[in-house]
Amino acid sequence: MADTVLYEVSDGLATITINRPEAMNALDIATKVELREAVESAAGDGAVRAVLLTSTGERAFCVGQDLKEHIGLLAEGSTKVMSTVAEHYNPIVRALTQMPKPVVAGVNGVAAGAGFGLALAADYRVVADTAGFNTSFAGVALTADSGVSWTLPRVVGPGRAADLLLFPRTIKAQEAYELGIANRLVPSTELPGAAEKVARALAEGPTVAYAAIKEAVAYGFSHSLAETLDKEDELQTRAGSSKDHAIAVQAFVNKETPKYLGR
Repeated sequence: MADTVLYEVSDGLATITINRPEAMNALDIATKVELREAVESAAGDGAVRAVLLTSTGERAFCVGQDLKEHIGLLAEGSTKVMSTVAEHYNPIVRALTQMPKPVVAGVNGVAAGAGFGLALAADYRVVADTAGFNTSFAGVALTADSGVSWTLPRVVGPGRAADLLLFPRTIKAQEAYELGIANRLVPSTELPGAAEKVARALAEGPTVAYAAIKEAVAYGFSHSLAETLDKEDELQTRAGSSKDHAIAVQAFVNKETPKYLGR
């Protein structure tokens, strides 16, 4: 991979870092391709038990689409202008939300547009107290992409989501925490270590159970209670037959700390 996206796997944790700080980690085509490949690699790697998605610098987590490149493509009449949703954003968000392992976003600065979408696609967001969030789409006469029309209403409710989409503005970290967008706020200087600590704790946890929890929550959003109860039965059977469950029960009986295998 080139250096606009860094990818590292260590002790079950895949760390994916958007690395364009000079461009506020904006997403040009090359970066989106690398990000898609990194996320799909993490999703398909059995040695990966959790993922940390973050970026370099302090100003921005990701400001979304690289508008400089976008303007150039518009001027050329390129077909790449709007094909990016199908080719890049959709596969990235599908991989983040559907992989059977938890994803942590370490939001170190502004997350706007598709950058906001990437943060929302994570299962848990550790956010610097200097960060901010902005939907941005309507500000450039576009609709939501990168899953925001699905994820944002489920985090903040449909009324607030409509407000934030129709009237884009930057939400500061504290308000984001109060709205449920941020799961944990930390001083900006502590963000890298805090986000990694959360992600590593998940990488050392009961992977099968985490995957089942993630699947159950997503399923329950779009199904009836009766259907969700059946899904819980299916997923609990799966989790209950895992080695991690046996380890957890034995550790509980022995008053020990469980050491999970991730299977």
